[in-house]
Amino acid sequence: MMSKNIYKIILLVLVISFSGCKKEKVYENPISENITFKNIINDNIILSGTLSIPSKDGTFPAVVLISGNGEHNRNEEFGNFKPFLDISNYLTKQGIAVLRYDKRGVGESTGNYNSANSFDFANDVNSAIEYLLTREEIKSNEIGLIGHSEGGLIAPIVASQSSNVAFIVSLAGPSLSGDKILLSQQKAIALAKGTDKSEVKKNQKLNRAAFEIVKLYKDEDTLRKRMTEYIEEISLNDPEKPENMTYDEYVNAQVKGILRPWMVNFLRYNPEKYIEQVRVPVLALNGTKDLQILSSENLSEWKRILESSGNKNVTTKELQNLNHLFQTCETGLPDEYEKLNESFSVIAMNEISKWIKKQTK
Repeated sequence: MMSKNIYKIILLVLVISFSGCKKEKVYENPISENITFKNIINDNIILSGTLSIPSKDGTFPAVVLISGNGEHNRNEEFGNFKPFLDISNYLTKQGIAVLRYDKRGVGESTGNYNSANSFDFANDVNSAIEYLLTREEIKSNEIGLIGHSEGGLIAPIVASQSSNVAFIVSLAGPSLSGDKILLSQQKAIALAKGTDKSEVKKNQKLNRAAFEIVKLYKDEDTLRKRMTEYIEEISLNDPEKPENMTYDEYVNAQVKGILRPWMVNFLRYNPEKYIEQVRVPVLALNGTKDLQILSSENLSEWKRILESSGNKNVTTKELQNLNHLFQTCETGLPDEYEKLNESFSVIAMNEISKWIKKQTK
């Protein structure tokens, strides 16, 4: 027969156990508001977005969503998917406010997208933070950044400029130099498609030489001259030239593509310069089937750079079978993205939410 003392001890343990399993509060009716804010450098650029808040009562931590390369609207929409909308809906129900916006020159935002580079987009993010600081519903000391792909590159730039960034979540953000990222991306995708290894090696050599020209020549006229000469040389008898294009048209199209402002800046950019300045908590996530920002090499660099510069709050994690857009996938190839049944992995959203809550207790 169980003694009363033992019974009391067991009962006490049960009480402690159950009290430790406190159910997280879920906000079932978040409030969304369409808003605008001016770029802090150029007030002719008006960014249009949506601020979603968990509830009309209380104050909340907040995140700014930073989209990747491309003319993305506030939902980072592609095909039938709206991953930033899904992330916003998930996080607001977990008590985290979310600001997402159309990139400059896209949707309802003004400005010129084509002439902008990563540093211009960083100014837009800084402007979003300044806007959040005016909102009484937002905890001013708990504003973080969630950057996807190029957005993960932009976040450290912003954090190095602003003391108002409380934390960073990098979603497949690059930690290697731009030229290395593009070369590894091109190689991984080509091999996944079954391209012959000798062909991949040849293309890597051609691309590496073009990228070196961009990095070597800083004068715009000299750069254009040298790049045109190089493209003319390698384009002779190129089997990939479309039949409806002349040789000159083909050369000019390639030169224009590689010398657009964003590409030149990206090829010359080394993220380490800004990542090493980040002193706030960082979560870096990648999918194991990401063929655009390869997970193992980029996550290891995030960790190395941050820890060697003294940041003690660094978490990196590979998420199994997720692609560059954090969809559960088979191959990871870009042409698979729109054919999948998932906008953004719930597993990934849960990782983000748990980590942010830990930083904002």
